Amino acid sequence: MQLSPAPRGDFPILSRTVRGESPLVYLDSGATSQRPQRVLDAVRAMDVEHNGAVKRGAHQLAEEATIAYGEARERVASFVGVDPGEIVWTSGTTQSINLVAYAISNASAGRGPERFRIGPGDVVVVTRAEHHSNIVPWQELCLRTGATLKWLDLTDDGRIDLNTLDVIDAHTKIVAFTHVSNVSGAISPVAEIVAAARAVGALTVLDACQSVPHMPVNFRDLDVDFAAFSGHKMLGPTGVGALYGRRDLLDALPPYQFGGSMIELVTMEETTYADPPARFEAGTQPVAQIVGMGEAASYLADIGMDKIAAHEARLTAMMVEGVQKIPGVRLLGPADTAERTGAVAFHVEGVHPHDVGQYLDSLGVAVRVGHHCAQPIHRHFGVFASTRASLGPYNTVEEVGVFLSALAGVRPYFRLED
Repeated sequence: MQLSPAPRGDFPILSRTVRGESPLVYLDSGATSQRPQRVLDAVRAMDVEHNGAVKRGAHQLAEEATIAYGEARERVASFVGVDPGEIVWTSGTTQSINLVAYAISNASAGRGPERFRIGPGDVVVVTRAEHHSNIVPWQELCLRTGATLKWLDLTDDGRIDLNTLDVIDAHTKIVAFTHVSNVSGAISPVAEIVAAARAVGALTVLDACQSVPHMPVNFRDLDVDFAAFSGHKMLGPTGVGALYGRRDLLDALPPYQFGGSMIELVTMEETTYADPPARFEAGTQPVAQIVGMGEAASYLADIGMDKIAAHEARLTAMMVEGVQKIPGVRLLGPADTAERTGAVAFHVEGVHPHDVGQYLDSLGVAVRVGHHCAQPIHRHFGVFASTRASLGPYNTVEEVGVFLSALAGVRPYFRLED
């Protein structure tokens, strides 16, 4: 097979066969990525050799765990171009976005500064391209505060329509948007959206879980206020992710979960809270998974995100072109591969996406089926669900060829083609 920037031998699972003797062709990295041996080893070492309570003990195991915990924060922060104190550990992108939304809700109830307070007459702006985790928390915030939810619309091929930027106006307090659509693969015009938000003093919240694993990302350069991403989409463990927040904003933001590890002083009458990021990390953290996420960030950095982005761009062009050549298959997303990633969704005429996925799986090709937790953009395309193939740094030209050959066989298998 043609070499990938992430050596195939680093990923034990990619050597297995499925559905009999079919070699696994894994094209579902947009849902969850596979993990290199380095990450597996780092997690195991924490559990087997260094398991201890972080920041809560004076013994050697606690000391080793605390050091590894801190080093992981430094690695992840460096990977996205920010300071360690601006990285808050969460369970993933969903919790990260909910953290911001609920903290703003607490501020709006009088527990935080005016800059975070919203209410009737104020507006939260999202886009029609969002994953549900970047729509529903803001809908709920609006229900709790009386604010109004509005959205940027999309072009026919699923890109954010800059002609709808005027929805961001003097009433807008928050603009939350995806860096890369998990359906269309389109890269959002971050600079233009951030500029529009800055012009009216609105906060920006970026869902970066589909960008951080696939291209160089520097949150400082993007000039966003908050950003969320997940470990399991960037070759790391499940159950862990991070929220980036500008330090001055984290300093002023009230907490949203309460308990151990996030306090400064507790009396029976009142409590004061720790400085960020500890203020937002109540309870026991998933230490081994955090260490694994740190190792994943280092693994990707060692390869080079420029190399990964260039490799995936070549495969994306091959995949997008090939999908469009297959009769009865409709690409959902831009045919122009500029400003696009390797999340390639499509609709097969006359065949339910679940049937498409099962047929491909019978040939060893793993893809995602359903609405991908993004129903509004599917409605935009006039469908309720789709099949999605999504690339990772370990995929090869040969695997894309296997996928395209298998996809070409779907409609004939269901007797929809001669």
